[in-house]
Amino acid sequence: MKVLGIAGWKNSGKTSLVERLIRELNHRGVQVSTVKHAHHAFTVDQQGTDSARHQAAGASEVLIASGQHWALISRHPSPDLPELVTRLSPVDLVLVEGFKSEPIPKIELRRREAGGSPMYPGDSRIVAIASDHPIADQDIPVFWLDDIITIADFVMSSILGR
Repeated sequence: MKVLGIAGWKNSGKTSLVERLIRELNHRGVQVSTVKHAHHAFTVDQQGTDSARHQAAGASEVLIASGQHWALISRHPSPDLPELVTRLSPVDLVLVEGFKSEPIPKIELRRREAGGSPMYPGDSRIVAIASDHPIADQDIPVFWLDDIITIADFVMSSILGR
């Protein structure tokens, strides 16, 4: 599976770009899965449900399954990104949101209001920049953040080789 990171500082538009890329790439026949990094504790279960009660009782892992979905909730520390990707079913592309320091190809997002220092050229794994403001003199492609068609074209040709 091909893996592409979407990296940027808080409020740079990572989730919005991932959402729009999934839709556009699906429209083009590309199967996409995602891995999302969270900087905080989170819960995927509602208090009072049977699975939450299993967790509260001390289960190491709880697997919830229905005819349409399943989810594994683990109390173990998260594996590293390569291990997480191997747990996904095979698809054409895995979009990774966050995980800025991982050694994977990434599109860097720059939004003027988000601030933060540029990651490129310091991170040689940045393959393109998507920004809401002009950026000159770069050795890699620079796209307007809202130009999803051109960004998807880049992903199709440069990442997926199609």
